[in-house]
Amino acid sequence: MPAGLLYQLYERRLVRGLDRANVPRHVGVILDGNRRWARGLGAPVAHGHRRGADKISELLHWCEDAGVEVVTLWMLSTDNLDRDAAEVVELLEIIAGAVETIAASGRCLRVMGSLDLLPEPVAERLRAAEGRAQGRPGLQVNVAIGYGGRHEITDAVRALLRERAAAGQSIEEVAAEIGVDDITDHLYTRGQPDPDLVIRTSGEQRLSGFLLWQSVHSEYYFCEVYWPDFRRVDFLRALRDYAQRERRLGR
Repeated sequence: MPAGLLYQLYERRLVRGLDRANVPRHVGVILDGNRRWARGLGAPVAHGHRRGADKISELLHWCEDAGVEVVTLWMLSTDNLDRDAAEVVELLEIIAGAVETIAASGRCLRVMGSLDLLPEPVAERLRAAEGRAQGRPGLQVNVAIGYGGRHEITDAVRALLRERAAAGQSIEEVAAEIGVDDITDHLYTRGQPDPDLVIRTSGEQRLSGFLLWQSVHSEYYFCEVYWPDFRRVDFLRALRDYAQRERRLGR
């Protein structure tokens, strides 16, 4: 039997076996391995980034088919901005194009991260794409760009302090009253459920600061394949693995 047919049969089997009553509401994905994928082919790094950007549309379709409500994609970390300047410029152009494609697809879009760290023309394109795609029904897509978990928590605390100061409260009063929910309400993902499942591609088994606050009770799934090679069967396996776990949520 041809390999392609075997793959199709296996994919259909995974779809049939999907526990629709136990699908994660919010899936976070660390899109890792574009550079190594390209280097393995002897191709320019930008080729890996472009192929990785093309893969995003497929993933969003898979999430919609499975019934996922929110997807958070980590597309660029604050550490990535320290790479070779020419690579960063090319990567930002690819990312901006990918975000504009998501906005044009009719999905709801939220841009997360320290956009002030990006070149202003790129940041403006991201803000404009987000503005065109807010308030839409259906799958909510968060894109984390210039994102770091510590930066997010710092931004949340700063926003909270500014808000309370504007209301006339002193530092002592804020310190006496501040709680977990107050910080949660100022995160980039405010108003959304925390991620139930976090997927990382490329075989690396660490979070690298992704959604530090929100992922306290998340389930993690580490996939060996590089992001450009991530297939629907890999996604379905992650959902199957998630459905088979007993979620204790810290209890």
